[in-house]
Amino acid sequence: MPINKNEITKEMLEKVMQCETADELIALAKSEGIELTKEEAEAYLTELGDFELDEATLKKVAGGDCYTDGPCGTDLKSY
Repeated sequence: MPINKNEITKEMLEKVMQCETADELIALAKSEGIELTKEEAEAYLTELGDFELDEATLKKVAGGDCYTDGPCGTDLKSY
């Protein structure tokens, strides 16, 4: 069953990232009204396992953007 990526919320993605097995992902999907086969769940978990953030994105996620570039994204050179 194709999943409409526009319907995936941040909260749903956070829950998905916590799933360690295909069975956990299948149960989560079912609770959201989405049917997944074991093969689909395993493919999604493999894809998520290969996902890496680049350094700039990782700093922003960790809250480092406000400290490395100046107050909340402003360039320190402009001060």
